[in-house]
Amino acid sequence: MTTPFMDLSIPALQARYREGSLTPLQLVEQIHAAITADEAACPRHAWIHRLSLAELRAHAERLQGRDPGSLPLYGIPFAIKDNIDLAGVPTTAACPGFAYTPKRHATVVQRLIEAGAIPIGKANLDQFATGLVGARSPYGAGRNAIDARYISGGSSSGSAIAVARGWVSFALGTDTAGSGRVPAMLNNIVGLKPSLGRLPATGMLPACRTLDTISVFALSTGDAARVLEVAQGPDAADAYSRAFAPRGPALGRGGALRVGVPRQDDLAFYGDESAAVAFAVAVERLRALGATPVEVDLRPFREVAQLLYDGPWVAERYAAIRGFIKQQPQSLHPVTRAIIEPAAGLTAVDAFEALYRLQALRRQTEPVWAQIDTLVVPTAPRHYTVDEVQADPVTLNSRLGHYTNFVNLLDLAAVAVPGSFAPNPLGGPELPYGITLICPAGSDWGLLELAGRLHAQAVDHAGATPHAPHRQDGGRIDAATLPTDHVLVAVCGAHLQGLPLNGQLTSRGGTLVRRTASAPCYRLYALPGGPPHRPGMVHVKGGDGAAIEVEVWSLPLVHYGSFVAGIPAPLGIGPVQLADGSTVQGFVCDPQAVQGARDITAFGGWRAYLAAQQ
Repeated sequence: MTTPFMDLSIPALQARYREGSLTPLQLVEQIHAAITADEAACPRHAWIHRLSLAELRAHAERLQGRDPGSLPLYGIPFAIKDNIDLAGVPTTAACPGFAYTPKRHATVVQRLIEAGAIPIGKANLDQFATGLVGARSPYGAGRNAIDARYISGGSSSGSAIAVARGWVSFALGTDTAGSGRVPAMLNNIVGLKPSLGRLPATGMLPACRTLDTISVFALSTGDAARVLEVAQGPDAADAYSRAFAPRGPALGRGGALRVGVPRQDDLAFYGDESAAVAFAVAVERLRALGATPVEVDLRPFREVAQLLYDGPWVAERYAAIRGFIKQQPQSLHPVTRAIIEPAAGLTAVDAFEALYRLQALRRQTEPVWAQIDTLVVPTAPRHYTVDEVQADPVTLNSRLGHYTNFVNLLDLAAVAVPGSFAPNPLGGPELPYGITLICPAGSDWGLLELAGRLHAQAVDHAGATPHAPHRQDGGRIDAATLPTDHVLVAVCGAHLQGLPLNGQLTSRGGTLVRRTASAPCYRLYALPGGPPHRPGMVHVKGGDGAAIEVEVWSLPLVHYGSFVAGIPAPLGIGPVQLADGSTVQGFVCDPQAVQGARDITAFGGWRAYLAAQQ
């Protein structure tokens, strides 16, 4: 951001209000200026309608003279997905031709404003909440809050961006198939998909009315819980709202926490090895919290997921906008129209057959909950760039729902929580990866408590960075987050992934942790003799070194000795300093052995050198 960072977490703002160092009026003026400057520097397409400064001041002035402790959300700024009503402001659902201006707030919005929260604006979304990419909007494709080359995720794109960029404390989204979770992971924030009906949907334009829930994006599980506590409760105007116990018990029976983990065959990361490592790290963190992993067969859950777009629930999307799509089909985004319009041909027979199949699959999944207290899955398989999604909008969207699409159909609650960061394939800021904890309906509070403990274990509160000064950093994947019976090894030559000697790592159970570079204190040489697979990396002093491309691998300790024993002189294993300042074991070379060797430091790494020889 181009303005000094302000901590917008709810406890931080409440403390400042109590001590008198900040007023709601000052807050909205600073937020208005910060958003304007940030969007001018790099448009993220987060907003469809921002309230004017005069409108923001009017909301802030409502609170003048009130005791900050008298309202649970006194002066807390929030964003509203633009399929949820804010009185006097158009609701577009990202379709200008559909827009209407409501006279009343949505029930949840009304409760939040009465609790002291201040709306900042209406947030962008995949049109009619149809999509997980955030790129299906005439108001622009949502751009990731950490790296604008990547998608923000959707459909609640703008809501997630607004929280992740530090413009609001929390945001309302909606969730039908993962729209309140996928953007949370991609932007490194918390995403709560509450139990169906806990938050009433009155004043929300439905996508699939039987599945939809208003969701909450926040910087922490504690903030999400505060919002849920204020906004929850039945509403007679919403036939799908339900009464739940205000709070529920912690997860785990008798102190033993059983965590369901997908079988290896059920995991899919579509080529993103960093995502696979990040999930393994998250499971180890849960183990460190005392959890016992229990392998779960996800196949029946995945069959449920297939029903979402192959079955009649697409017809629910059609029903929500039937009159409009008949009259103005050309007003829809092309991808949205291609998904929804064919549903007009589905029959009642199709609907009943799908309902029968869903019930059969529900029976298959129910026994799982007797074996586990919660199911943990990656929130999304990987990151995609905006260009990739625009080139293949349907396939990549489908992949993003690999771990989310079954949740709503099975009436489950879920919390997406940040985890680890890994190197960005395009260079620049590291990309976040996270997990989702899932339980049967009514378990929201237990989920939030466990997710909070997991987040606290991962968060580095001193991890503010220039590209996202507001983010709660999940920490890099390093030795502290990997199993204790593994060792990290940095490789710089033929052991790199895809090169001839990489099998010496993989055959011993080695896994790639990250691609990075050494600290700028090494030189790289092509050693004489033999085939061209012997680089030598030598530590140098006096500022004459450079950063060299390396890969960091995790190797089971039991196989480490045999791996080291096979390394021929003049190479050996010793401490290697990485670009982030950490040190791991890695390949080093005896300085005496590079006499007469070719200095290839200028190539930056062994791969680039080999490519230049072809």
